Amino acid sequence: MPITDILERNCKLYGNDICLVEINPEIKETRRVTWKEYDLIEPNPVTHYRREITWSVFNEKANRFANLLLERGIKKDDKVAILLMNCLEWLPIYFGILKTGALAVPLNFRYASDEIEYCLNLAEADVLVFGPEFIGRVEEIADSISKNRLLFYVGDNCPSFAEDYTSLTLNCSSQTPMITLTDMDNAAIYFSSGTTGFPKAILHNHESLMHSCKVEQNHHGQTKQDVFLCIPPLYHTGAKMHWFGSFLEGAKAVLLKGTKPEFILDAVSKERCTIVWLLVPWAQDILDAIDRGDIQLEDYELSQWRLMHIGAQPVPQSLIQRWKKVFPHHQYDTNYGLSESIGPGCVHLGVENIHKVGAIGKAGYGWQVKIADEAGNTVKRGEVGELAVKGPGVMTCYYNDEKATAEVLKDGWLFTGDMAQEDEDGFIFLVDRKKDVVISGGENIYPVQIEDFLRTNNKIKDVAVIGIPDKRLGEITAAVIEIKDGMEATEQEINDYCMKLPKYKRPRKLIFAEIPRNPTGKIEKPKLRKMYGGESLVAAQNRG
Repeated sequence: MPITDILERNCKLYGNDICLVEINPEIKETRRVTWKEYDLIEPNPVTHYRREITWSVFNEKANRFANLLLERGIKKDDKVAILLMNCLEWLPIYFGILKTGALAVPLNFRYASDEIEYCLNLAEADVLVFGPEFIGRVEEIADSISKNRLLFYVGDNCPSFAEDYTSLTLNCSSQTPMITLTDMDNAAIYFSSGTTGFPKAILHNHESLMHSCKVEQNHHGQTKQDVFLCIPPLYHTGAKMHWFGSFLEGAKAVLLKGTKPEFILDAVSKERCTIVWLLVPWAQDILDAIDRGDIQLEDYELSQWRLMHIGAQPVPQSLIQRWKKVFPHHQYDTNYGLSESIGPGCVHLGVENIHKVGAIGKAGYGWQVKIADEAGNTVKRGEVGELAVKGPGVMTCYYNDEKATAEVLKDGWLFTGDMAQEDEDGFIFLVDRKKDVVISGGENIYPVQIEDFLRTNNKIKDVAVIGIPDKRLGEITAAVIEIKDGMEATEQEINDYCMKLPKYKRPRKLIFAEIPRNPTGKIEKPKLRKMYGGESLVAAQNRG
């Protein structure tokens, strides 16, 4: 069934139940309110620290926006782009788009003006919905992007080049539009993270979205009583598809703006959150704050918190070992996925397999996996190859890019670009990104293995290993290392620590600097290679 049917069902069964809460700890609390119509028509509305809506209001908002789009001529297979920070409006807008038969096109909130325009054109978007944080960026390109598309603004003080979403939707019908949808209808275009260049447009249908709901609920056993804390950006498949498990059960979710450890623990405590999905840096920050004494766990009510899970990047084994010492009652899971496989879950560890921390796990619910050689044949167990996945959540294609689609979709298998190997028990371990493998003197070196080792040093907060040009060896490994706050480490100290590694895996160069990560927690290695690779090449040439 199309995913919009779940919203209609939740409205009928749980109409008066709170479904979404928005919390912004950075804003001083003025009053606590429920998001009703009268809040939206106040002449000078206050900024809310905490807002909440019920399933009936959620569905009503989605219907009003859907009917606005239909009135403006938006039809099945048109595209509507969303450029918003996480907020209560985000998901009703997303589902309003789907109810028209149009495609939702979420945009990365870090995009610069030229990237916004590029993605709008690539997806052939007919509408852009944007928020106050993006007025400046949209204004720069307003003349060119508004020629053939509608611009709707969500927030106070609507700019002159856009139309006001709030006032327009208030005058639209709250009835469900009579648009027939099927599983095979197109539903959304997501963009790849862009860590390897300009993003690609990833097309998914309703079957993909529904499968992600089932996968998440199957893996983590959400019930109506669970409360999910959502911190990552909703434009990314990871955050939304983890929420889909709660959505399927009609359970409450909390949208938290801010990633400080005290914000996270306060939200878990006050909102009685039971499930929290963290990125590696946030989990590290929580543990470090506890170690420093900045946070006292007894100040929070955390007994109901049952599951902490991590995805979007390789997870250091040492981090989970530390976590379990502090939170021994927590279930833990690792989730692997990519936007082309409708986000997390095509491979997952499973809460029952804590003894295999370090692995990404086995095939997820409804998924098949294989580790393949260059010809697409399955390699022998223990050998390194490219991870491929197959299932109902695989993308339809890269939109308007047949060549790129053919490179990754082969006989129904999605080739992920991640190098992996399988152990004797059938658990899959990531070795590295195919494009991140360093070839030094003819030897394949997998940076993730070195990164995992370096993270066992208690002075190291974060690390990224990259290949940089070398005149003699072609490439050498460089470790960019971020030291924990309040600690110091010398180059000699780190080199001595690396003596435990085989000689060919020891970093040839150490760089002490901050590690850049994108909003989904992935290390931006192209940026690091650009920052340090060129300089190293010059140095190598000078040495020769």
